[in-house]
Amino acid sequence: MINFNGSLLEEHTILSTQNRGYAYGDALFETIKVINGKILFWEDHYFRLMASMRIMRMEIPMNFTMEFLEDEIHKTIATNELSKKSSRVKIQIHRNDGGLYAPTTNDISYVISVKAISDDFYLINDAFYEVDLFKDFYVSPSLLSTLKTNNKAINVVGSIYAKENALNNCLLLNTNKHVVEALNGNVFLVKGTVIKTPPLTDGCLKGVMRTQLLNIVKLLPEYQLVEESISPFEIQKADEMFITNVITGIQPVSKYRKKLFKNDIASLLLQKLNVKIRLA
Repeated sequence: MINFNGSLLEEHTILSTQNRGYAYGDALFETIKVINGKILFWEDHYFRLMASMRIMRMEIPMNFTMEFLEDEIHKTIATNELSKKSSRVKIQIHRNDGGLYAPTTNDISYVISVKAISDDFYLINDAFYEVDLFKDFYVSPSLLSTLKTNNKAINVVGSIYAKENALNNCLLLNTNKHVVEALNGNVFLVKGTVIKTPPLTDGCLKGVMRTQLLNIVKLLPEYQLVEESISPFEIQKADEMFITNVITGIQPVSKYRKKLFKNDIASLLLQKLNVKIRLA
């Protein structure tokens, strides 16, 4: 069952062919991890969604408070009998039907869907994980590129490329040929005691898990956090590379071309992330 504007409907309910999310990618989404009914990092997700709606010039309903959307998430989870399990929740916001490129309204509708997942807390995945660059298309850095919109053609084509080349993931480049992010998350490099990730101005997604790790690293005096552009050449010199998103947590990269990586810092940060979740 899905939650469409507060009504619980069958998952395969058909949306209008004029749906602007389908017709023009005029939509936003948030992917959220919920553990036994506990919504992780809900405040960060909520405020990112509200900021994104403002940037997209969508009308935010008066009742769209944190409490309202939290209740709607819990209602959807309960209906799907997942209140005592872990789940992946997706909130999709689309501008209502009407118009061509120029909409006739800025009013919105929302859909909340859920799927069960197996892991309660985050686990380190030390299985072999290989990445390479995806160079067919580039990310154009802008405020829009930092949002989670339905305009994900580069991620789709890049994922097909990864599958065709037996890769676990690919790294996206921006128009300045800097590494921006992976197909499904933000990228971090470790060299000695320096932990580096691309800045938002390079066009990477403003990831919720990225924010969590930045806050954790800032509390570790033995490590230096750097938000700077990453050249593909730097990857060959790094000790570690890992990818972050709210569902997986931290995914260590094993191999980039001929370079092999460790996962010591990734494991350390994952432990601290789980502690933070338990104490929240």
